[in-house]
Amino acid sequence: MIERIAICGLGLIGGSLAMAWKRARPELHLTAFDRREVLRQARELGVVDATAEDVVEAIADADLVVLAAPLRGILYLLEEIGPHLKPGTRVTDVCGVKRSIMAHAREMLPESVTFIGGHPMAGSERRGLANADPFLFENATYVLCPPPGSDATRLQREHEDLLELIRLLGARVLVLDAERHDAIAAAVSHLPQLLAVLLVNTAAELSKGDETFLQLAAGGFRDMTRIASSPFDLWRDVLFANEGPLLDTLGHFAANLQRLRNRIIEEDEQALAEAFEQARRTRARIPRDTKGFLHPLADVYVRIEDRPGALYRITRALYEADLNIQDIELLKVREGTGGTFRLGFATEADADRACEALRQAGIEAFRPDDHGN
Repeated sequence: MIERIAICGLGLIGGSLAMAWKRARPELHLTAFDRREVLRQARELGVVDATAEDVVEAIADADLVVLAAPLRGILYLLEEIGPHLKPGTRVTDVCGVKRSIMAHAREMLPESVTFIGGHPMAGSERRGLANADPFLFENATYVLCPPPGSDATRLQREHEDLLELIRLLGARVLVLDAERHDAIAAAVSHLPQLLAVLLVNTAAELSKGDETFLQLAAGGFRDMTRIASSPFDLWRDVLFANEGPLLDTLGHFAANLQRLRNRIIEEDEQALAEAFEQARRTRARIPRDTKGFLHPLADVYVRIEDRPGALYRITRALYEADLNIQDIELLKVREGTGGTFRLGFATEADADRACEALRQAGIEAFRPDDHGN
């Protein structure tokens, strides 16, 4: 039973974990380790029960230790805490790359301690405890990587209390081995980050100071490059630590980009149409095609006009139908004309009921399959 948690690092992720766990289970005893000024802020906000400027003091008697620091910090902390952990302690992390951390944990931690890699697929361009949010992990995928020799079934059997803590965050658990996690992360997280940076920088280079470029970059361009605002120091270690899978992914992307360029040169309309259609079909399967322990949401798409009270009409119709929105995403919007929302529901039945309730309220709503997805 996990009753005492030490969180080493109270930035956006560590602070959000503390807030979410305190909200869900007030009886949990949370101790934080960080810089003095951060700990002072944590005490003022009341997000933890105790603070410590010494990491060894912070982890004393902890049932679970969460390393919520950048990659280099996690590697350092593993070396520091190894000799001081009580037998039976579980240690986890929140980093976006897993192989290097789990290998280091095997070297630094005693056999009486279990390290389980963790990666909450949630975040923000904003940093620090001031931007922590107890709802940050709602409906997010939280990846767990079991130690060598273990698997998803054994993890669930031996560490159900840890899985329950993650579910209390509102997250959905997905169990992956470290190698597969890093390969997938390279394709769906690290590559998009680099592409967002490249897209913005390419537009800046082509603009040659012409502000018209930026005026026309609103809407879709701004949405798809949102993560370009992420600071490099959050990504530096992750990109280099996942170099192998990332270079493989970049090579594959470069080949596809060259192929697309050739199709345009050749004016091969059929090949381009097939590429667009394949992308449309694949995107329509996200997250419906996800496997593992992840329970995908059932989607409803809603088109509304750009007018005051439009969003209220949606939420009121669903409230009156006693339906709860699990996730909401603004897919596209144009000022003065309207936009499209994706609403996620816990079950297919709830999604069907939501669709009917919205239509009865005079709102255009449809399921993906209604439009051939």
